[in-house]
Amino acid sequence: MLHRLGTLLRAYWAFLRGAPGTCIWLVILFATTVFIRHVSPRLAHHILERRSTNLHYLAIDPIQVLISSALYIAGGGWFLYFVLYNIFHAPVERRLGTARWLGVVAFAHVGATYLSEGVLYWAIRHGHAPERAKYTLDYGVSYALAGVQAVLTYLLVRPWRYVYLAAVVLFYGLPLVQSRNFTAIGHFSAVLLGLACYPLAWNQPGDWDPVGWLRDRWRLLRRSRAGHRSTRRERSAS
Repeated sequence: MLHRLGTLLRAYWAFLRGAPGTCIWLVILFATTVFIRHVSPRLAHHILERRSTNLHYLAIDPIQVLISSALYIAGGGWFLYFVLYNIFHAPVERRLGTARWLGVVAFAHVGATYLSEGVLYWAIRHGHAPERAKYTLDYGVSYALAGVQAVLTYLLVRPWRYVYLAAVVLFYGLPLVQSRNFTAIGHFSAVLLGLACYPLAWNQPGDWDPVGWLRDRWRLLRRSRAGHRSTRRERSAS
């Protein structure tokens, strides 16, 4: 059991070494999540308010809030994002490289923020949203995640590429059709911006077969178990 766990941990560490940006981001998110949960609700609200990419703070200090808003989790626990980052961010960073992965992250996060807040600004100006909406809390990493999920499309082998793309569009498109709120607009915008990052992925052939990868991992796990059983039998016989 310990041998198997050690093998899995070594394999996982080798996987993460190819995605340093994802690792650092997860560590920062863990620290900020723990911090926010251990301060008073009033202080937590004040901190998150000052890091919100709403219309008010985008007009005052856009660079500061665009960066700091991506260092806090809005909704869901840290472990959920740990899983999502390993499924989406880490593979994309490994394939594209840290610089191009960061380009996708920034493009989706900044672009979707301005598009969604631009729609909100239009709604306020035309009386479709209250004036106080410009102070709404708006922070988190979900726009960047949606953009990376979209660009992962280009790294997948056909026909899974099209199945995956349909699933992403459906997942983010349904809330847009059903609720038409500004968060849904931001998420769907991030997907479109991620798809627009094709120039960053054009020289990376879509040759990753997720089904084949899972099949290979399963075979390796079975071989490892068989080898471990064989070793135990030999030790018992001796």
